Amino acid sequence: QVQLVESGGGLVQPGGSLRLSCAASGSSFRLYTMGWYRQAPGKQRELLALIGSGASTNYADSVKGRFTISRDNAKNMVYLQMNSLKPDDTAVYYCNVRHIVTTETYWGQGTQVTVSS
Repeated sequence: QVQLVESGGGLVQPGGSLRLSCAASGSSFRLYTMGWYRQAPGKQRELLALIGSGASTNYADSVKGRFTISRDNAKNMVYLQMNSLKPDDTAVYYCNVRHIVTTETYWGQGTQVTVSS
């Protein structure tokens, strides 16, 4: 059973930084694309960043240049370094993995990020 557990969320002031972590278990994730999404109250879930099994990355325009996704295949971890945070970044952040062949997809439970002074 695949499980994803996010951590690292919290309250941060505008302009601050946070690093989110996602621990994956229950499989080898070398054949999974890993990603981060977020959902703010009243809004649809938004794709932020993806990282492929070969470490290629893609970012949403809203976070490009501020957020960096990375992965450690040996530890089954995916990270999201978030810099220059803005109040609009306030949301629940979700980790996601998707198998590159079968497309089976799993979600974490989410971690709250609040950007406020």
